[in-house]
This record gives sequence, C-alpha cells and structure tokens, in this order.
Amino acid sequence: MVYILDISTSLGLIMNDGAAMAGQVAELSDLKVMVIDDSKTIRRTAENLLKKEGCEVVTAVDGFEALSKIAETKPNIIFVDIMMPRLDGYQTCALIKNNKAFSETPVIMLSSKDSIFDRARGRIVGSTQYLTKPFTKEDLIGAIKEHASVG
Repeated sequence: MVYILDISTSLGLIMNDGAAMAGQVAELSDLKVMVIDDSKTIRRTAENLLKKEGCEVVTAVDGFEALSKIAETKPNIIFVDIMMPRLDGYQTCALIKNNKAFSETPVIMLSSKDSIFDRARGRIVGSTQYLTKPFTKEDLIGAIKEHASVG
C-alpha cells in the first residue's frame, strides 16, 4: 500500500490518459498504497493516477484518520504530506515507524518545502524518501518501484 499524506499544494502531476504499459500495471497491481493529504483535490488526483497504474489506493484526510486505516488495510507504501492540521506528516511518520507492525513500511514524505532542514527532519522521524512538490507521475511510480514490496 502507498500512503500519501497532505498534498495541499499543486502536485504538478502529468496525467497521461494513454494506457499504462502492461508490465507496469502487472507489477503494481498487488500493491496497496496509502495517500494522506488534507486537500481533496490532491487525494483524488493521486488516487486516480495510482489506480490507473493498477494500485489499490486508500486515502486519508489527516494523520489521525490515516493511523486507523493503516492498521485496518496494511498498506505496502505510504505517501504523507508534511503540512496538515492536527497531526502533521512528521508526527504521523514517527508514529508509523514506532509501531512494530509497520516500522518496515516505506513512508514517503511529500512537501513543497525543500530545505536541508526539512529533509533532515524527515529522515530523523524515519521517512524512506522525500519528494518535493510539484512532482510528476514518474516520481510517484519510481518511489513505489524502488521501495514497495508485496507481502
């Protein structure tokens, strides 16, 4: 599963209406991806993009909702936006990584912030990768292929 947390700024995703390559769809079809973002537009965009690639997608509006859905759905990978109300992406990532059942689940941080401090803070809380917005469809799929595994 892939989780995407708060993606409130423009994603910059390049939506390709063409058919996905058959091999890529087969490769991603067994993966559960979680996307966590307080922006409805971002959640829908990411969900549509990832579903076209064959992923099962679970979305959450914030870290609190995500934590209950993670336990229920057991995603293979999680995308988390950093800037969200109540429980931000750093706090959410730290809680995921401190849970023995999900400590090995890749968590990809998403943010419009690109300072070395922001990247370092992401690593400190256990994030696997940090993607800066706007990012492309290839950035998302590349992160999934590099870090997610079925099982």
